[in-house]
Amino acid sequence: MGSLTPKQKKEKKSEFFRYIGVASTVGINLVISTFIGFAIGYYLLDRFFNTSPWFTILFTLFGIIAGFKYLFRVASKMSNNENNSSK
Repeated sequence: MGSLTPKQKKEKKSEFFRYIGVASTVGINLVISTFIGFAIGYYLLDRFFNTSPWFTILFTLFGIIAGFKYLFRVASKMSNNENNSSK
């Protein structure tokens, strides 16, 4: 194989930055979904129903689960895109 043409280099570079963008989006989503779950449990439900810490724990876990669900969805979508492009 020879060296890459300028067009191929540009495509590789744009693909790299797309992967960086997806990875940062997944990381931010994990943190935000966990925080939102915590906030709903602590600030809305535990304070209103005086059930501390049960709703905080429960909704923090829901937030973590939601973040990982998004992670797996993005990972499977990326895997499907790679498999389709390599055919």
